[in-house]
Amino acid sequence: MNRAELDQIKERLLADRNRILAAAQETLEDINNTNVDDLNDEVDIATAEQSETISLRLRDREASLLSKIDETLARIEDEGEDFGHCEICGAEIGVQRLLARPVATMCIQCKERQEKDERGFAG
Repeated sequence: MNRAELDQIKERLLADRNRILAAAQETLEDINNTNVDDLNDEVDIATAEQSETISLRLRDREASLLSKIDETLARIEDEGEDFGHCEICGAEIGVQRLLARPVATMCIQCKERQEKDERGFAG
C-alpha cells in the first residue's frame, strides 16, 4: 500500500469518527431537550420514547465502530506495522477491501471462513 492510499484511508476514518461523534452529541442534545410536558398525550410520549430508544441503540452500535476506528488509527500511527495485514493468516488484506472497509482486520478469505463458521453455529 502506498502513502497516498494510506492517507486516503486515514482521512476516511477521521471523517467517520467525526460524523459519529457529531451524531452522538446531537442525540444527547435531543434527549436533554425533550420536554415531556410539551407532548400532548400518551401516544406522543410513547413515540418520543421509542424514537429515543432507537437513537440510543444506533449510537451504541456506532460506539462499537468508533472503538474499531480508534484501534485502526492507532495501528496506522504505529508506522502501519499491523495495518493492512490479516490478523488470522498475516496475508495482506488488499487496498480495495481497506478502502471499502477501513476497519477490516481480516483478509476476505478469513472473513468469509469466520462468517461461514458463525452461520454453522447459528443454524
